[in-house]
Amino acid sequence: MKYTFIVRGAALLIGLSIAGGAARAEVIEQILVKVNGEIFTKTDLENRQIARLREMQGQKVDLKSGANDAELRKMLDQITPALLVEALDEMLVVQRGKELGYSLPDARFTTILESIKTQNKLENEEAFQAALKQEGLTLADLRKNLERNMIWQQVQQNEVVNKVAMTEEEARAYYDSHLQEFTTPAAVTLREILVATPAAPGGVNVAADETAKARADAIRTRALAGESFEKLAADLSESASRANAGLIGPINLDDLSADLRKMIVAMKVGDVAEPLRTTRGYQILKLESSNPTKTMPFDQAREQIANSVVNDKRQREFVKYLEKLRSQAIIEWKNTDVQKAYDEGVRQQAAGVVAPPSL
Repeated sequence: MKYTFIVRGAALLIGLSIAGGAARAEVIEQILVKVNGEIFTKTDLENRQIARLREMQGQKVDLKSGANDAELRKMLDQITPALLVEALDEMLVVQRGKELGYSLPDARFTTILESIKTQNKLENEEAFQAALKQEGLTLADLRKNLERNMIWQQVQQNEVVNKVAMTEEEARAYYDSHLQEFTTPAAVTLREILVATPAAPGGVNVAADETAKARADAIRTRALAGESFEKLAADLSESASRANAGLIGPINLDDLSADLRKMIVAMKVGDVAEPLRTTRGYQILKLESSNPTKTMPFDQAREQIANSVVNDKRQREFVKYLEKLRSQAIIEWKNTDVQKAYDEGVRQQAAGVVAPPSL
């Protein structure tokens, strides 16, 4: 779906008109929609589009250059519907917050400013003003943004989050249906010594293979006689694991071949298996440690369950809350393309194409 209102090249420039034939230009601001009487303008949308493109590209984007216009147009078609939904939802939530009496007190604003200056190492007022200018903000803009963000958070907390709880039945049902999340699979840690067999162009070199097998048997005998397996691995192994004294793992038992898993399950910690013929040569394995499958008890998993269940419920309830605010709002569209894009954004959110608003 294409939208003719999107930012493209010189469209970023706000229209100018000549009043009464004079040489003086006046800025004409295009209103796209009114939400309960509050206006959302073309400039407001463009600022959000630019900010999102910068987030996506990780750099400043010069949308006035006309470069890569087709690519830019495609990106804007993709992001604009969701941006409009975000913008109008924010307006509705902030309006509700102001009805509830939420605001950003002067003292709190001053504290936040000092924190911003400290975190960004802005040691004087000149550096702070330069930083604001670099971001295209005035102090009033910064305060407005901070206040809107604070009100958004307060409305979420008081109107949604604090009203959502988890019942015992919900917790138990989640635990029973997500046992895998609370289960640690059986795992082992091994040490290995590899006696490599040279590759032979015409197939297996029987003599070389027998020599390697005899050497592996001799190393295992030394290990069984009490020599340090770690030292033998560091000194004699021809595997990269020798750098770590042959240590490999932890390894989930389910990730091993059936034959190897059967052999390891029959071993005790400290056992050294007979040399195995592999594609690399003869591998001697020692079972260093073994941890059986373990499932976290329900009572221990409760906090983790609460995080999953309650967060999911809060997300769903917040979406319902936003839908309620939208249904009660007086929304006056001034641009049909913008309205179509907004409707598409709502459809995408309902279909799960885009993520719901975050808590």
